[in-house]
Formats: sequence, C-alpha cells, structure tokens
Amino acid sequence: MKFILKLLILCSLIFLLQGCAFQNLEDYSEEKPIFDLQKYFTGTTKGWGVVQDRSGTVTRRFVVEIIGSFDDNKGTLDEEFLWSNGDTQRRIWSLEKISAKNWIGFADDVIGKASGTISGNALKWEYTLKLPLDQGSVNVEFDDWMYLVDENVLINKAKFSKFGIFLGEVTLTFIKADYL
Repeated sequence: MKFILKLLILCSLIFLLQGCAFQNLEDYSEEKPIFDLQKYFTGTTKGWGVVQDRSGTVTRRFVVEIIGSFDDNKGTLDEEFLWSNGDTQRRIWSLEKISAKNWIGFADDVIGKASGTISGNALKWEYTLKLPLDQGSVNVEFDDWMYLVDENVLINKAKFSKFGIFLGEVTLTFIKADYL
C-alpha cells in the first residue's frame, strides 16, 4: 500500500511540474517580425527536419517542400515529404483564418481540426494526427510551435504525446524557396 501511495504522489508531482513547464503564447506578443501565416507560406517553402523519440534519439530525418496558395481568408498548403529511408508522403492542409490571430486547419490525417493562434512572431498549433505504423495507426496529440526568425526563416518545434505522455518531438527549419 505504501508503494502505491508513493507512486501516486510521484506521478502527481511529475504532472504538476509538467504543467509549470508550458510556454505562454502571449510571452511572444511583442516579438518581431510579426508572423503572418498567409504571407509566409504563399509560394514555395522548403523545410529540413528530424524526428526524435522521448530519449532524444533521432529516429527519422526528412525534407519537405510546401506550395502555399491563399484566396482571402482561405488557403491550401500542399506538403511533399521525402523521408531519409526513401519513403514519400503528401499532406494537403486546408486552412481558414477565423480572426486576426486565429486559424483552423484540416488534412486527411488530422483527426478533427487543427487550431492555431498567432502572437507576435509565434504561432501555436494544436491537433491530433493519425500516424501510420507497421501494424495500423495511432492517434497522437501535437503541440506545435513556429517562430518567425526573419521574413525568410521559420523554426518549428513540435512535441507529440499520447494520453498526456510525451513520446517525442519534431524540429524543423523552413526557408522561403526564393531566399535559397
């Protein structure tokens, strides 16, 4: 009984400390340049990234090319991934600007909708992604942060989890194609 009580206390402390570690989007409200999702992703953007497991080991590497087009408050991001093992993947996002700082997005492998909020140079996306596995798939929650460094460079850091348990992260650098 003492062991179970100690385990429960330890788990509670871990969850409490994790709750203290979350970023606040408003902390970026004064940061420049101001991130304009529509402006940044219009045209061709290239990205280079890694996927790390919970221990920090790089498990996959990839390159992505994104073709973005927008009409008023709606847009499409057509993403073509080339993974380090030679696999390819395509994801097409349908985006909609719902207010000055808020976007929603949909894609075939996103469960429900993605919700994004912009503050200063940062954008926070939250969504559930259906990840393919050798034997089926698993739905994981993404906490996805983008930081505009300058008008051509965007850094993306995404943590993914299942039932609140951290599984890994994706780190990605985007560069506008005409800047390369």
